[in-house]
Amino acid sequence: MLNIYKTISRLSKPALIALLMRRRAIGKESPDRMTERKGKPSAERPEGKLFWVHAASVGEAQSALVLIQAVLKAHPQAHCLVTTGTVTSAALMQDKMPKRALHQFYPLDHPKWTNRFLDYWQPDLCLWMESELWPNMLLGIQKRNIPAALINARLSARSFRKWKKVKSSILRLLSTFNVILTQTQKDAEHYKALGATYIQVTDNLKYSAKPLGYDKDDYTALVNAIAARPLITYASTHKGEEELAAQVHEALKNKFPGLLSIIVPRHPHRGQDIANICENHGLDPVLRRDTKRLPDRDTDIYIVNTIGELGLIYDLAPFTFIGRTFSDDGGGGHNPLEPALLNCAVLHGPHTQNLQDIFDDMDEAGAAMKIDNKNQMIATMSSILENPDTLSGLQMNAREFATRKARVIDIVMDALEPQLTASLNP
Repeated sequence: MLNIYKTISRLSKPALIALLMRRRAIGKESPDRMTERKGKPSAERPEGKLFWVHAASVGEAQSALVLIQAVLKAHPQAHCLVTTGTVTSAALMQDKMPKRALHQFYPLDHPKWTNRFLDYWQPDLCLWMESELWPNMLLGIQKRNIPAALINARLSARSFRKWKKVKSSILRLLSTFNVILTQTQKDAEHYKALGATYIQVTDNLKYSAKPLGYDKDDYTALVNAIAARPLITYASTHKGEEELAAQVHEALKNKFPGLLSIIVPRHPHRGQDIANICENHGLDPVLRRDTKRLPDRDTDIYIVNTIGELGLIYDLAPFTFIGRTFSDDGGGGHNPLEPALLNCAVLHGPHTQNLQDIFDDMDEAGAAMKIDNKNQMIATMSSILENPDTLSGLQMNAREFATRKARVIDIVMDALEPQLTASLNP
């Protein structure tokens, strides 16, 4: 990841503009908000105290929402600027942000663009989620003496080894932050070895995420459409996992008449490609799309290629497979606590390195179940569909685990209290 940061930071302005145009062409940029990526605002700065929360993509954005709500509640005169770097995370934020919060796309790391951004918004406090260390922006924050905190920080063993090779450069960037709040003790040890100070272990803020919301009328309509059909769901899937879902459905459809598989792709624009995969297996797919089309009695695979409806699926589904744990890109996993909070049992593949501690803890507590290959997936899903007691046990363990861990936000707020008071009080 550090190499990507370096590469983008050193690109010339024409090269960065060309990069933006390529991303726009494939749907990874919002056409009507491209100027934000150059640090040009599309909204007015609110008067008074403003804290800035940067959350790179959907996972970080979901965690950031809990923090934003807590800070705004504690400081009722303050406003929040939220930046993200992906279209999907922007859509999530626009839909979920509380009052007194506004969203902008994060500018690419060209010094002119980052300086323009900071000079306009003039945040009183910067709260960065996880470990996106963009050099030009961080140096700009330092130059302006803006207090900053790195929250939910994580640093894998692989990244740590890379960062040690450029320790002095990394330490210069890390010195931007007055405090670093890490997910685990191992993360804290890695940051300390790099020379960082004022480190505190607070656990993973994703534990504190509230249950995902959804439209109740949409839920009722989908429940009525599915009726009593046996159901398998796959959440936040990536390339390779939809092929696996189609194969599992083929293997189980005769054993469980009326079986319906629901796939929620991480990137909704892949919906038609997924439908093509299903058709290649002789299955009948239906795309939900923004029209919210419902499955009919002949539908084999229901593809929910919409934004912001995972909560609906988790609350409806008795169990789900967590995506990007079997994907072609080597995996990494997505948040297993979101379904657990909605009484949805959790299955996952072997590639969970991005959230290893969460998955390991859940597996050990019987709150999630690891699956190593396709045959095991077929057997496990068959067993769950056949045995309500097995399913209810998994659901109960998952829900209890997620509920216990939901208090992380209190620890984070206590750790941030000195900076919040100094920066945001009138």
